[in-house]
Amino acid sequence: MLQIDTVRPAQLLQGVRYPDEPRLWRYVAEGVLTNETLAGAFKASFRQNAERLALAGPEGELTYRELDEQTDRLGAALLALGMKPLDRAVFQCVNCNELLLAFFACLKAGIIPLCSLQAFRKLEIGYLGSLCEARLHVVQGDDPKFDDVAFAQEMQAEVSSFSYILQARGERRGSAVLLADLIRNMPLDSARALLADVRHDPFQVAVFQLSGGTTGVPKIIPRFQNEYLYNMRAVAGCNGYTPEDVLFFPTPYMHNLNMGCFFGPFLLTGATVTVTPDISEESLQGLVRDYQPTWLGVAGPILTRIAPELAKADEKGRARRNFIAPKNAAGLTRLTGSPTHHIFGMTEGVIMFARRDDPQAIRDTSIGSPVSAYDEVKIVHPGTEDPVADGEAGEALFRGPYTIRGYYKSEKEDVMRFTADGFYRSGDLMSSRIVDGKRYYFYCGRIKDVVDRGGEKINAEELENVINLHPMVLASAVVGMPDRVYGERVCAFVIPKPPAASLTLQQLTQYLQDAGLARFKWPERLEVIREFPLTASGKLSKVLLRQQIIQMLEADTARSSTTEGK
Repeated sequence: MLQIDTVRPAQLLQGVRYPDEPRLWRYVAEGVLTNETLAGAFKASFRQNAERLALAGPEGELTYRELDEQTDRLGAALLALGMKPLDRAVFQCVNCNELLLAFFACLKAGIIPLCSLQAFRKLEIGYLGSLCEARLHVVQGDDPKFDDVAFAQEMQAEVSSFSYILQARGERRGSAVLLADLIRNMPLDSARALLADVRHDPFQVAVFQLSGGTTGVPKIIPRFQNEYLYNMRAVAGCNGYTPEDVLFFPTPYMHNLNMGCFFGPFLLTGATVTVTPDISEESLQGLVRDYQPTWLGVAGPILTRIAPELAKADEKGRARRNFIAPKNAAGLTRLTGSPTHHIFGMTEGVIMFARRDDPQAIRDTSIGSPVSAYDEVKIVHPGTEDPVADGEAGEALFRGPYTIRGYYKSEKEDVMRFTADGFYRSGDLMSSRIVDGKRYYFYCGRIKDVVDRGGEKINAEELENVINLHPMVLASAVVGMPDRVYGERVCAFVIPKPPAASLTLQQLTQYLQDAGLARFKWPERLEVIREFPLTASGKLSKVLLRQQIIQMLEADTARSSTTEGK
């Protein structure tokens, strides 16, 4: 391994808060961060696993060799088009093979992907594209519901830096260049000669991720070559990914959850990633049937869609599957017959998992522990740096080799988001305690995710955790509904567990009483629904749930007025 002479890249990007040098030197001295790059590690994996299956799905399979060659040709073609290393590319494309080809091509060419989402529109793309001065806009091209090529052309008038449009799929339109054309027209030897001149710095930005905030436009999060690689390897080591594993995780690939914890570590390991742009029952069940995935993420309505295929597995088949869930691991394990691993993570840095060898009670209730021994966690009284006692809930602060030191072009605001010594203020409530000599963490919700019922603060996450243990409940979401007397009352939205079709408020409150939950925390309204509304990043949207209950209350009031008038 080469000696590291500096932890500062030759070119410092304006607006990027690079990690503090003394801490970086410590991680380098202890062998945590190296001179390896994310781009180089993927290239090495692609060549080491050349004949293994990398991408698999209804639109075709790619071996690692094919993935390597096509991304070499595409990366070089982007440079020949006029892009340069450290230029930015806004990604706005559905999950598909072409999206991953474009992503890895940019990494190889030194182009920084900004991981936006297909659902973003003028407000988000205009703001983000201008903020990072992006030169390339990557769009899907065959969306039957939205002409994203025309949209990208319109955005060129809004974002002065946008110079090129890369169309991932479909028949080429307008001023876009087609991904398949760029690959076809770039000889492999010429491509590799062009890419040989690209210099990747281990301490330079590799990817611009986005914050998962629920309000406003997302903040840009710079992730760096060697720390993002360390993040992915730490996750792979924690979960024990092997080349024989197969991934089924149809959340957006550009989201940090999938990139940092699943498809990224899988492709570094030589495993197989299933891919489909179509998330219909038929397509998703086909992936489960044809490729027998060993790791599955089933957020939103995905579990319902694949349940019939999951049910066909025998005991051995169920045992080899692993499910990922942010909460209610016990319920998902009962439903699927397979082990479920709780996860906690944030794009800003720290990742936690519950492990297979953790005590069962911990696996059922805890988010486990960090994937890295170098992750530092403090739990403090919110808004302070004063630690809480063991077992007491407080705000979680994080610092470590893959936790950022600041958002992009946000230095003034970051003063309130980070402590002076570099801990990130997460806004998440956690508690921790030591069990059998190991410290475990327990997620208690967001600081502001509370219902204020006449001055009584009801933590939504706490209530959801209890509701989710009801034998008829698959998942729940608690929100406040407006009330003239109390200000807010509690409304619980519940997805019933198949084959249950209904659950009454009386049944639920009786269960909560039997569970010993304080009465003032009980829901005063229950809405049974088939699936939760999701944000653009695929997360449950409590904003939309609150809007739904307000509309329901208004409709109830209108009906009452009509009845009284008769």
